[in-house]
Amino acid sequence: MRIREKVLVALGAVCALSVGTIPSWSAPAGAFAIEAKQSGSLSPQMAMATHGLNLLMDGNPDAAIEVFQKIEESDPESALGYLLDADAVWWKIYLTTGNLVDPDVFDVGSSKMTPYDAHLEDLIRATIFKAKQAIRSGHDVAQNYLYEGMAYALRARLTGLRGEALPTARAGKKMRSLLLKAVRLDPNLTDAYLGIGIYNYFVATLPGIIKLLRWLIGLPGGNRELGLQQLREAAEHGVLTRGEAEFYLAKDYSRGLEKHYGKSLQLFQRLAAQYPQNGLWKLLSGSLEIRLGHLTQGEALYRQVFDMTRGEPTATGRAIHQAAREALERLHPGQAIQ
Repeated sequence: MRIREKVLVALGAVCALSVGTIPSWSAPAGAFAIEAKQSGSLSPQMAMATHGLNLLMDGNPDAAIEVFQKIEESDPESALGYLLDADAVWWKIYLTTGNLVDPDVFDVGSSKMTPYDAHLEDLIRATIFKAKQAIRSGHDVAQNYLYEGMAYALRARLTGLRGEALPTARAGKKMRSLLLKAVRLDPNLTDAYLGIGIYNYFVATLPGIIKLLRWLIGLPGGNRELGLQQLREAAEHGVLTRGEAEFYLAKDYSRGLEKHYGKSLQLFQRLAAQYPQNGLWKLLSGSLEIRLGHLTQGEALYRQVFDMTRGEPTATGRAIHQAAREALERLHPGQAIQ
């Protein structure tokens, strides 16, 4: 992947709170255990958000969107439902256009418009508008800075996908500013560290085009070690972003710069155990097994995903199935995969 592509997506790859792939209306026992633990001290709205995120992490974006739309209906002035709804739409874009096998690849590999793009932008605008209204009225100011920052992160992801360098950098800069405001007002708002951590890590480790962007728009610098530390903090203590932080931390560990393949594998294995209906976690685990020289284990995971997604009716399910097929074809060039 080219440096420019990495930078564009890194600046925008900050807000996707969860990943969904294979439709399944029931979350696994592990997911419900986590949900029950998290929900005990949460407001009803945040408990509902956690439930939707667990569905999303377990590979059921459509069911998750229904939950997020109920949040919108129950509290139409809140930015939260629209933000999570937008996030689920983003992951549909990622899953239907992206490289789902190689853990160190962050870009989606296509600038083609998708049927979801316009709706995503509508939800981003709604999130920003409602968060700004709440901030002006003095209602949950830190939390709404978080929501607004996450919305700009999603916008950066979409413009990065389209190859629009300056809009992506500007959205990433705005995201960083808003999330820093959130944690200054509430240092315990750990979810903000997902975005700040990814920004710090990638701006520090991809210096080529960053120097030009820093000159053009005053893009702040980053810090690799601090970025990893902030991602670990979000992975351990985040409410909305815990699973997403594990996902990005695992991806960072898999990069050639870090080469912590064992740590990366452990994180993806943990996600796969908690959310067994989501084939993405098994695909990424399989890729890391192969990098570690465990060819039999890696191929077995690819085959599991290929079999479990056979005949899937949704676009995301079909994309996962095709990714598993391509992964198997890499191991067996020229062989028909059945």
